[in-house]
Amino acid sequence: MSVRWLMLGLLGLVTVLSAIAVAYGRHQHRVAFAELARLERERDELNIEFDRLQIQIATLVDSRRIEQQAITRLGMRYPDPADVVVLAQ
Repeated sequence: MSVRWLMLGLLGLVTVLSAIAVAYGRHQHRVAFAELARLERERDELNIEFDRLQIQIATLVDSRRIEQQAITRLGMRYPDPADVVVLAQ
């Protein structure tokens, strides 16, 4: 009869350890899922920022904008035809 109680105790211990392992696995899954959700949000925010920067770059390199900035901020102008000198080789 003592072997029977020993087996029953061992079975109970294995059951408790199995339950603890399942609970720990589920906890790890929840932690990993929360991290995944955080990383996906960060990815989405970075994609939005990247798109905004792409639009900003396209605006900044537009030739009409560059010409307008050269005229207004730098005082540049097209040369008069009389000021143009052609060099021949």
